[in-house]
Amino acid sequence: MTPLLTTKGLSRHFGGLRAVDNVDFSIEPGEIRAVIGPNGAGKTTFVSLVCGRYAPSAGTIVFDGEDITDMPAHLRVRRGIAYTFQITSVFANLSAYENVALPVQRTLTDGRSRGAVRQGAMEALERVGLAARAHEQAGALAYGHQRLLEVAMGLALKPRLLILDEPTQGLSDGEIDSFIALVREIARDATVLLIEHNMQVVMELARRITVFNAGKILAEGSPAEIRANTAVQEAYLGTAQEASA
Repeated sequence: MTPLLTTKGLSRHFGGLRAVDNVDFSIEPGEIRAVIGPNGAGKTTFVSLVCGRYAPSAGTIVFDGEDITDMPAHLRVRRGIAYTFQITSVFANLSAYENVALPVQRTLTDGRSRGAVRQGAMEALERVGLAARAHEQAGALAYGHQRLLEVAMGLALKPRLLILDEPTQGLSDGEIDSFIALVREIARDATVLLIEHNMQVVMELARRITVFNAGKILAEGSPAEIRANTAVQEAYLGTAQEASA
């Protein structure tokens, strides 16, 4: 199967810091891939390069056969790449509905069609369990619900690649269970790239896991292979061992 996304020699340097260092990566259509690693490993910088927030210092990015290395971020969104940020970035003074209606408008040929905007926004809110809170101010939502709102905003773009950065942070156990079911549903129509510290979520969702450390890919494999990898256990200083207990 031809990968949906491929990077070759992808690097990003900040002065003397090699935040992402010569990374070769690929993900297949319909896959749920988890990216894990210690804090500062380069995970968020890597996906920021993929979605166009940062320009690479070296290397190439190919999406669906097209070289997008130098493509602006807004054009990557139109190609089907959506990214929910590690730090919540909802519009606090707008309602949940208004937050989602904005990206819905970008998917419509006629963005003025009020009925189509409403249908698209409410469908996205329903999928993440926030339809009943549609008219609440986003800034007044609990932190976990703001994270889910961001996911709804990403879904509203009808992405082909949805990048989720720490999406379960602030969610209750019950909400995490619902989130796992949601990601499996999303993967029927889209590819999911998931950065996550909750190892239970990672092990339940991911078909393959990519482990970053010090800007490089340390290991890649199935959940069982990553769980047994001693180099991963050392990088996590016991975190991986605890997850397998």
